[in-house]
Amino acid sequence: MNSALTLGKFSFGVGDRFAHQAKAQLRACMLVGERGVLVIPVWNKSNREHSIIGSTQASVRVAAQAAVDELGWKSSYHVDADHISLATVDKFLEASDFYTLDVAEHIGRPASAADVETFVARHPELTGHLAISGFPEPLQITRSEVMQIAAKYLTAVQEAGRIYRYIEAKKGRGQFITEVSMDETDAPQTPLELLVILAAVADEKIPMQTIAPKFTGRFNKGVDYVGDVGQFEKEFADDLAVIAHAIRQYGLPENLKLSVHSGSDKFSIYGPIRRSLLQTGAGVHVKTAGTTWLEELIGLAEAGGEALTLAKEIYFQAYEQRDALRVPYATVIDIDEEKLPLPAVVSGWSSAEYVAALRHDPTCPDFNPHFRQLLHIGFKVPAKMGERYTRMVEACEPVIAANVTANLFERHMKPLFLD
Repeated sequence: MNSALTLGKFSFGVGDRFAHQAKAQLRACMLVGERGVLVIPVWNKSNREHSIIGSTQASVRVAAQAAVDELGWKSSYHVDADHISLATVDKFLEASDFYTLDVAEHIGRPASAADVETFVARHPELTGHLAISGFPEPLQITRSEVMQIAAKYLTAVQEAGRIYRYIEAKKGRGQFITEVSMDETDAPQTPLELLVILAAVADEKIPMQTIAPKFTGRFNKGVDYVGDVGQFEKEFADDLAVIAHAIRQYGLPENLKLSVHSGSDKFSIYGPIRRSLLQTGAGVHVKTAGTTWLEELIGLAEAGGEALTLAKEIYFQAYEQRDALRVPYATVIDIDEEKLPLPAVVSGWSSAEYVAALRHDPTCPDFNPHFRQLLHIGFKVPAKMGERYTRMVEACEPVIAANVTANLFERHMKPLFLD
């Protein structure tokens, strides 16, 4: 099940809401490369983002290619159709070569009894004593447990198969990279559940190169991981062991790896991820998005003058629209209303005060994660401003680009891939 188009061992999803920071993002990858580690950039943008901003799917490819050409990037890069379904995939077929198949909403939709029986009969190896390298002792699994897990996940995997085959018919086998996403659901998947999912993916003959499970803890937008870091580290290591086992057992692509969604700003788990990668030799895909748009705001604030005024206005409007803005992101934000600064207070802030509240520096006493989260989901505000916003971004490009590159390299890529 090898794919002609192969995703590198380490890859990094770089979202760019307004398609102005591709060069700055690519420079971060180049800085890692200068230190001996190749990190493949994957520009990701969802249908929802395109709808809000009014951008086209082709604009992502155009911006990425322009950055690659101007900076002389010699390695591969990809454009991700992020969180697509059969209803939205057509818009991405021409511009994208990476497809994140979002089937989380199908989890828990009961599979037919016949499909469950067929699956369990096809996989007797899942029942009884299951030895997995990396686990201290064999797992003890009953046939009933396998049936329950299959009933929960088979429908989702079958939907992934339908989406995959639709794309394959349009683009050709081996001409794109496939990720299956199951992270946007309530409960994390156990290692056993992940193994059953991988067996089902192999049955569907999906040459999946990354999988995004749901991990323990909260992956809130734009802020650090909230949860038991030790438990996350154990889950991450267990998942790596299960993937390695499934590659051998089911013939899945040898480069199959975990994908960490909403991976930006999760500083406390970068060390555990790094340790697991070093111990196992595994790869990883880390997907980010809004962190770059927030660096645009920081750059505007640092530039001062009219740019700072615009940054403040964006917050004022986001504050007014906060209830509506929160609706699509209710499960991935934790904003304490009482800790949001009032617009009248922000109006009097200096450039340094705005930056200190927004920049994700947990050591800074003025950092405000509630302010940051609201602005993270508030990109609809500048989207409605249109050229007024993008012209200011272009005018402040040097200071913004420096922030974007430093943020990705210093805070994200170094602890993940170098330190």
